[in-house]
Amino acid sequence: MLKAWVGGRMEQKIGFIGCGNMGRAILGGLLASQYAQAQDIWVYNRTADSVRAIVDEYGVKAAANAQALAAEVDIVVLGVKPNGMVALLSEIKASLRPETIVVSIAAGVTLDTLQAGLAAQQKVVRVMPNTPSLVNAGMSSVTPNSRVSAEECARIVTLFRSFGRAEVVPEGLIHAVVGVSGSAPAYVFMFIEAMADAAVQAGMPRAQAYQFAAQAVMGAAKMVLETGTHPAELKDMVCSPAGTTIEAVAALEEKGMRAAVIEAIGRCIAKSEAMSRR
Repeated sequence: MLKAWVGGRMEQKIGFIGCGNMGRAILGGLLASQYAQAQDIWVYNRTADSVRAIVDEYGVKAAANAQALAAEVDIVVLGVKPNGMVALLSEIKASLRPETIVVSIAAGVTLDTLQAGLAAQQKVVRVMPNTPSLVNAGMSSVTPNSRVSAEECARIVTLFRSFGRAEVVPEGLIHAVVGVSGSAPAYVFMFIEAMADAAVQAGMPRAQAYQFAAQAVMGAAKMVLETGTHPAELKDMVCSPAGTTIEAVAALEEKGMRAAVIEAIGRCIAKSEAMSRR
């Protein structure tokens, strides 16, 4: 059961069923931010060796099985593969308390699917983190069902902000989240690679080129997030009249960069919608 606030944090038990790379990212963020203490975190994986490795690395507790974990914790994070979710829900359904919050990070598994596998009154939250979560720079969408209170939803948002940023998003926008966040690191990696290739062409060593390109992207993104200034205004600040930057911007416009990005993300969103209907 949930306890009182202790040392500026809510004392609660959190469990992970299926703690792979993303689960470890969340777990590491929780501990680093002191959102939770190791003695209040439980993990369960199908393979004993993987559980042992997590326990040894983080000092958390190992659960004997999924049902035991579900009965013990206040928040249970489900990190299994999407094709294993329905079976897992059936396995833990009877062990969950009505007040336990079930959080799914499985891509493509809808709230309806999650709710159908659990008791009608169960509190369920669908979360979509992206891969930069692995380096504490993630972006997560948080989508609760109607049973989750505003205070409970805020707690889940805080949990996912422990390793990046998180925003509440209605499920109708989840496909847009896939396009602008979930899949987006791949587009950005391509842009960094192309920038580095240009620098290599000009004579810079490749390893150094990646450093300059990646830092430029990270710094530019940080300016958008921290200044609140419109990206177009930030772009104009860099473009001196008849200068080098406006020359590069003009070339990108000539090649249709904006249109290509909009079309690519639109196709990503359409594909996500199509996959969800299968």
